[in-house]
Amino acid sequence: MGDAASRRAGIAAAAVALRRGKLVGMPTETVYGLAADATNPDAVAAIFLAKGRPRFNPLIVHVGSLAEAQSLAILSPDAVRLAGAFWPGPLTLVVRRRAAASVADLVTAGLDTIAVRVPRHPVAQELLAAFGAPIAAPSANLSGHVSATTAGHVAADLGDKVACILDAGPTELGLESTIVDVSATVPRLLRPGAVSRERIEAKLGELRTLAGHDQARPLAPGMLASHYAPRAKLRLNVAEALPGEALLAFGGHLPPGADRAAAIRNLSPSGDLTEAAKNFFAALRALDSRAAKIAVMPIPNRGLGEAMNDRLSRAAAPR
Repeated sequence: MGDAASRRAGIAAAAVALRRGKLVGMPTETVYGLAADATNPDAVAAIFLAKGRPRFNPLIVHVGSLAEAQSLAILSPDAVRLAGAFWPGPLTLVVRRRAAASVADLVTAGLDTIAVRVPRHPVAQELLAAFGAPIAAPSANLSGHVSATTAGHVAADLGDKVACILDAGPTELGLESTIVDVSATVPRLLRPGAVSRERIEAKLGELRTLAGHDQARPLAPGMLASHYAPRAKLRLNVAEALPGEALLAFGGHLPPGADRAAAIRNLSPSGDLTEAAKNFFAALRALDSRAAKIAVMPIPNRGLGEAMNDRLSRAAAPR
């Protein structure tokens, strides 16, 4: 975003756009968000229209602090414990919405819960402070498409549907926030993400995983069976790359047939899951432009690998 003066000017212009009900591309530490005034029903409706997002799919509300979250929602002791450990940061909590919460009803898709988080990205924090109200912000891409981790990805998907994009370079983490439901007695993992299950369980004990849910009434974003998908078809956990396929690789040893691949992106030659997560969505977008099919090498299903495998399974699902 250039020098400090340019950054301040950009954030001020984005805050003005939000007050006018416009949409803004907002960087966070996870992915870029499509930001709108969470208290303005028309602005929130514009998010769904721009993305082509079904209105039954709730949004995440971004706020600047725990106190602001508590003004919108009732946080249980478990929720407060997780907020203390991971906020600001890439953790979203699904909690009971306060009856007097000022957010538009469309944000919560008619549920009595609300998904809320405090981002740690300095630009997101500065925009929240300049705007002075909660911001609804799903990922800044067309609904069901690969999430945006650069300003260029936002522009490619949404173009003039956004009033401005705050370009802060590639995102730090590259995966969406983890979503934990702490609205009931037993905490549940709704979406694995940039905070691993292991780190959350170290603070809270074993998490229950939601098994089976109504696809027409998801409890949080990222729960639809088909999601995060490139236009190319994905073939998962391959032992061999077939001629004409692009290859999404992981680790130091490529499979047979790699020399015939249309293109290769290695998420992490050293097998580092943090590096792989940061490169994940950008690599999918790059390969999507090179081939009609993408072969995906196995990624260990631990730590951040759980989140990447979740995204891959949804990306490979029937559309």
